[in-house]
Amino acid sequence: MMCTTSETLFLPMEPIMILCILFFIILCLCKLFFLRREPCLYMLAYECYKAPEDRKLDTETSAKIVFRNKNLGIEEYKFLLRTIACSGIGEETYGPINVISGQEDSPTLKDSISEMDVLIFDTLDKLFAKTGIFPSEIDILVVNVSLFSPAPSLAARVVNRYKMRSDIKTFNLSGMGCSASVVSIDLVQHLFKSHKNAFAVVVSTESIGANWYQGKEKSMMLSNCLFRSGGCSMLFTNNSALKRQAIFKLKHLVRTHLGSKDESYGCCIQTVDDLGYKGFLLSKSLKKSAAQALSLNLRVLAPKMLPVSELIRYVYVSHREKKTKSTSLQEMGAGLNLKTGVDHLCIHPGGRAIIDEVGKSLGLNDYDLEPTRMALHRFGNTSAGGLWYVLGYMEAKQRLKKGNKILMISLGAGFKCNNCVWEVMRDLGDVNVWKHSIDQYPPETTVNPFIEKLSWINDEYLSFVRFH
Repeated sequence: MMCTTSETLFLPMEPIMILCILFFIILCLCKLFFLRREPCLYMLAYECYKAPEDRKLDTETSAKIVFRNKNLGIEEYKFLLRTIACSGIGEETYGPINVISGQEDSPTLKDSISEMDVLIFDTLDKLFAKTGIFPSEIDILVVNVSLFSPAPSLAARVVNRYKMRSDIKTFNLSGMGCSASVVSIDLVQHLFKSHKNAFAVVVSTESIGANWYQGKEKSMMLSNCLFRSGGCSMLFTNNSALKRQAIFKLKHLVRTHLGSKDESYGCCIQTVDDLGYKGFLLSKSLKKSAAQALSLNLRVLAPKMLPVSELIRYVYVSHREKKTKSTSLQEMGAGLNLKTGVDHLCIHPGGRAIIDEVGKSLGLNDYDLEPTRMALHRFGNTSAGGLWYVLGYMEAKQRLKKGNKILMISLGAGFKCNNCVWEVMRDLGDVNVWKHSIDQYPPETTVNPFIEKLSWINDEYLSFVRFH
C-alpha cells in the first residue's frame, strides 16, 4: 500500500538514531550537572607594578648599557641596537636598579631579593588596601618567579612580611616561564575544590637584574632587548556570596605542554654560553613551537567556548591541518574565528613578531591586537606579569562590559601554551597602572625614534663609542 506524503514525513526513526539522541541528551544533562557542582573561581582584584621614574629604560639608556659590555664586537653592537629599536618597545619601560646603575655584571643576592621585595610588597599592599581583605584572611598563596628561587622561598617572605596564618597553604613556582600566571591560577582552581569559601593570592613577576646577559651570543642577547621590570598580584575566591564584588569569573582553562619534544624544550631555555656567561636563549624554532602549542591548545579549548556553527568549521580546519601536517602558525589558525565565542583577546606581550604572527593566524584586526601591542610598547615584556598589563589597558579604555568573554593566550618556556577564558562580571573602567598614560594611547606612531639614527650608525662610530 502506498504511503501518503504526510505519512512519509512521520515514519518512525531508526532505533539506533533514537539511542544516539537519548545518549546525547543524557550527556548534556550530566555535563550541566557536573558544571554546577564545580566550585567557581572569581577574581576580586589585581594590581600591576609600576616602577619609579628613575628606573626608566629608554633606547638611549639601553644603548649606553649595551656599550658597557666589552665582550661585544661591532656586529653585535649593530645587532643589539637594531633589535632594541625594532622591538615594538617604547621609551618608558622600566629596568632593574642594578642594571640602571651599571652593576649588571656583578648582581648580588641582596640585589635580587630587593628587586623582588619592592615589586611584590608594593602590589600586595595596594591589593589588600583596594579590597579590604586582610592578609590574615588569605588561605592560599602562590608566588611564581621563574629565574630566582632563594631559601626561604619568596612565598615565605610574603608570609613573614604580612604575618599570615600558620595554616596558610603556600606554593613557590620557579622555571615556569612567561605563562606562569595561568599555571598558578590553574593550581588555585584545583585547590578550591577542597577549600570552601577561601581566599587565594597569586603573585606573578620575574627576576631581571640577576639575569642580565653579559655574553655575545645573539640568540641570548635578545632577552636583554625584550624583558623589563614588572609584575602583578591578584586576589581570588570561590565564595559565591562575594560574586557581586568580583570583576571576573573563570570559565575555562586549558594547559598544553610540549616538553617531550627536544626542539620545543630547547627553544626557550636558560643556559650558559661558550664564554661561561649565563643567559636565556631564544632560538629560531620558537615560532614553530609556539604554533604547535597554540594549535593543540585551541583544539581542546575551542569546543568549550565556541558556538556549534563555528565548531563544525573548526573540525574541518583541524582535519585539513592533520592532512597537510602544517607547522605554520598562520595555517594552523586558518578558518578559526575565535570572535564568535569571545569578545576580547588578551595575548601575552612577548614581542612584536609573536604578536603579529598570532594575530595573523587567528584573523585578528588592529583593534583586537591594540591592547597587547600597547602593553608591549609601554611596559615591555614583563614575563608572567605581562597579561595583566594587557587586561589593564582594556579596562582603562572601558572596553570591558558585563557579560563579555576574554580569551587569555600565554606562551612560555617548556614549551607551554596555557590559555583561559574569563567572563566579565560587571562594567569595568578602573585606569589602574595606566592612570598617567592611558590618554596618550594609542600614540600616533609606535616607531622608535632611534630608528632614524640607525642609518648613520657605522663601524667607525661604534668603534669610537666603544673605546670612549
